[in-house]
Amino acid sequence: MGGIALLARAAGHQVSGCDANVYPPMSSQLEQQGITLTEGYGADQADLEVDLFVVGNAISRGNPLLEEILARNLPFVSGPQWLAEHILQGKWVLGVAGTHGKTTTTALLTWILEDAGLNPGFLVGGVPQDFGVSARLTDSPFFVIEADEYDTAFCDKRSKFIHYRPRTLILNNLEFDHADIFVDLAAIETQFHHLVRTLPNNGLILANAAEASLQRVLTRGCWTPLEWFNAAEGWQAGEAVGDGAFAVSLNGREIGSTTLSLPGKHNRANAVAAIAAARHAGVPPEFALQALKKFKGVKRRLEVRGTARDVTVYDDFAHHPTAIAATIEGLRGRVGSKRIIALLEPRSNTMKLGSMKAQLPASLAGADLVYCYARNLGWDVSQALAPIKSKTHVFDDMGELIAAITAEVRAGDQVLAMSNGGFGGIHELLLKALGAAVEIKK
Repeated sequence: MGGIALLARAAGHQVSGCDANVYPPMSSQLEQQGITLTEGYGADQADLEVDLFVVGNAISRGNPLLEEILARNLPFVSGPQWLAEHILQGKWVLGVAGTHGKTTTTALLTWILEDAGLNPGFLVGGVPQDFGVSARLTDSPFFVIEADEYDTAFCDKRSKFIHYRPRTLILNNLEFDHADIFVDLAAIETQFHHLVRTLPNNGLILANAAEASLQRVLTRGCWTPLEWFNAAEGWQAGEAVGDGAFAVSLNGREIGSTTLSLPGKHNRANAVAAIAAARHAGVPPEFALQALKKFKGVKRRLEVRGTARDVTVYDDFAHHPTAIAATIEGLRGRVGSKRIIALLEPRSNTMKLGSMKAQLPASLAGADLVYCYARNLGWDVSQALAPIKSKTHVFDDMGELIAAITAEVRAGDQVLAMSNGGFGGIHELLLKALGAAVEIKK
């Protein structure tokens, strides 16, 4: 919704908004763009003389402002519908869908098009370091969008991506998630099938061959040319060697090699998907390989927030067990034998429901120590993490958590904080506590 606000402002509209808990980096960029933010959903905001209320999917019936809008019969529309009608209409939309890696892959694809001089518009669910904003409107025919499967709005329970009608589509992966709105994986597969139905026959689908779920989706019907990645007969990334360089091949023939600022096998797959999608938009793979070498990354994707007393603190958005495991694996490839201390806040709706708790121990196995912030959860985190009990510590008080970490860390440690929210500002709190510490263990 913050990105949509930026696009609406760029399109010439006067924009303001409200939320219950606004935090950086989104709050910062909205304020920098002159977009007024109101804390909370007071019904009195309906008195503002606005032409249209754009409603995000976090808003449910019972919300005071929404109830006032409905009671007064004021004009409203969902965020995805407004985006489709006012921004995406007539554009060559390049969409990136999947359970994991959407933000990174969208940023990678956008950067490749930018480096090729195509000046794309974009909407990303994070802040790409190469652009400094999560959304941009340009006069280019190309628009890159993170295509999310979460529902559209209180009044439209279809997945958001149904509105976007991409011409080029990356299907990164597909696992069970969003347990608050989907009963099982099959229900999500049906939404992806509906997305596939919206693509034209002169478009292109790039799908991850390693995902049986995506193969099931495409077996149900596909009317668009299809290319696979993570496949010998398709696009493939080689193993990283030396300084992180890896080769990219198509149908068994090596195209060239590149390097990437983001570590891990999953990010190499993201990069290959972006190269393939960019080729559909007219960018030769050889150009894309060079562009990737200059890619700076995305905020909150293994982002270094600071170093104090030779302890490095990272921020990452990982909250699904698969993403947690991949993030730890990627960091391990970067830091080698240095200790990785994983900090986890189970904050997503799926995590709060406990739907993924059985998978958490295995996802955290690659960390040397695990600290979990378990405030306001309806399930026993200590019991769920019993298989890795010897290296796990659970807290429901932020102050006690910070104190425990500060007492444990030693020089050279890599502290990885993972949450899909602000995590109570733990990064700055921890860096401040480390800076004030009398002594750090060697």
